[in-house]
Amino acid sequence: MSKKGFIFDLDGVIVDTAKYHFLAWKNLANSIGVDFTEMQNEQLKGVSRADSLNKILAWGNKNISEDVFKALMNRKNDDYLNYIEKMDASEILVDVPRVLDFLNDQAQPIALGSASKNARIILQKVKLLKKFNAIVDGNDVNKAKPDPEVFLIGAQLLNIKPAFCIVFEDSVAGVQAANSAQMISIGIGDKEILNEADYVFKDFSEITNDFLKELLK
Repeated sequence: MSKKGFIFDLDGVIVDTAKYHFLAWKNLANSIGVDFTEMQNEQLKGVSRADSLNKILAWGNKNISEDVFKALMNRKNDDYLNYIEKMDASEILVDVPRVLDFLNDQAQPIALGSASKNARIILQKVKLLKKFNAIVDGNDVNKAKPDPEVFLIGAQLLNIKPAFCIVFEDSVAGVQAANSAQMISIGIGDKEILNEADYVFKDFSEITNDFLKELLK
């Protein structure tokens, strides 16, 4: 059995923090008089905080100063942190622990590759931090997905060549980043949306141990 590198995105793959991002962005948008829908929220998935705020401002035709921009970004993050402060292991998505345990049992190196700057806090809250050999989050990267930087750093930290890495992602930008890095991409979510991925599963309950064994060959 060969050594592969397994890299997991966080939001929407391990835990569903997307709902907290939605609430925090909605609070912010409404506070500056901009309407904010779940459809618009979909367009912010995997996008950096600054780029997300720019999109919201464009949707609402708003112009603000650099200082106000920074203050709004901080307020959004504080609001989001208040939500995740209350997280616990019950928020881990279905069958994620089984897959992590299986990979750990097979001595396969595991990394987190997330745009979230709060990834370590969240993993600590849901008691999964020890399952990862390496963590790459928004504090470690300069380029957002679909740029492959986050996954390439993950591969480097695991000491595994990109071609032998497997990425689990729930966003189109994330799947594109994995593909650009020449890694195997596994989409978690809707087949139609994530159609650029090598494989797509609704959630981890569809990913069998036999399938994982095949990946290790």
